[in-house]
Amino acid sequence: SSKVSGSNSNTPSTTTTTTTVNVRRNTANPPSTSTITSTKQEGSHCNKQKVKDNHRSQHQKQQPRNSQQNVKKHKNGRRQKSGVIPCGKRTDFGYDKDFDKRFTIGKLLGHGQFGYTYVATHKSNGDRVAVKRIEKNKMVPTIAVEDVKREVKILKALSGHENVVQFNNAFEDDNYVYIVMELCEGGELLDRILAKKDSRYAEKDAAIVVRQMLKVAAQCHLHGLVHRDMKPENFLFKSPKEDSPLKATDFGLSDFIRPGKKFQDIVGSAYYVAPEVLKRRSGPESDVWSIGVITYILLCGRRPFWDKTEDGIFKEVLRNKPDFRRKP
Repeated sequence: SSKVSGSNSNTPSTTTTTTTVNVRRNTANPPSTSTITSTKQEGSHCNKQKVKDNHRSQHQKQQPRNSQQNVKKHKNGRRQKSGVIPCGKRTDFGYDKDFDKRFTIGKLLGHGQFGYTYVATHKSNGDRVAVKRIEKNKMVPTIAVEDVKREVKILKALSGHENVVQFNNAFEDDNYVYIVMELCEGGELLDRILAKKDSRYAEKDAAIVVRQMLKVAAQCHLHGLVHRDMKPENFLFKSPKEDSPLKATDFGLSDFIRPGKKFQDIVGSAYYVAPEVLKRRSGPESDVWSIGVITYILLCGRRPFWDKTEDGIFKEVLRNKPDFRRKP
């Protein structure tokens, strides 16, 4: 079966089952096989049969996010070598150094390969925020440092848009980088889908959701940015209210692109990856494809492409067309 699941946090974190790949630029722990074991991407949408997500709770806190299959694929098939940079001046990001004076860290929301996301409280006014705390000593030299800087740059560029998690500030000390963001407490879009009858949205309700996702894509593309990992797990609701605004999050795979240029690396999540990505010549259109896949799931309660293996999923994406004739 093809399952979808996730977790509620500003850094959706720790589901681990089969049938999903999340291919990253880098990893400190390259996988030894190509079998599909990944995070943030499983649940209960099945092409042949809708099934309940029996594994969500038991898997939700077992594996670090992106602990498997999160490695950038190169044309020569080689994986990037891992390494560790020591704490201290060599990893000075130039961010403010007074995080502990301004914030008190509270409960854990989720965790990833390099760090954790917490609820934090601003000491001066009591405002609650989400803080992504990233460990410096687990970063791959140059690459991971640049990834963190890029994510902060992207959050700053998109700040102010109503459908993007708002950036507050970035801090650091000798051991950690802290990215302070808006706290979203309404859960993932994925959870809303699973809570619906037959895991499907009514068309008018789906239209509201899709419109907000398209607005995010348009804003990204206006800034020369491609999200590259749009999926239900990466959209959070601001509050539990039914009419809560939807917020895009997790820009860890996002990157800037020049007009007329194409990405040649394969990144993203298998079920939502565009054919152009698999052909190594992708651009902003890959985000639109991913939103199309999400739209299909919203309306049909199942994924348009499914297979038991990563290669099988990719073949489905490249060769087959979604079934628009069969009733949901």
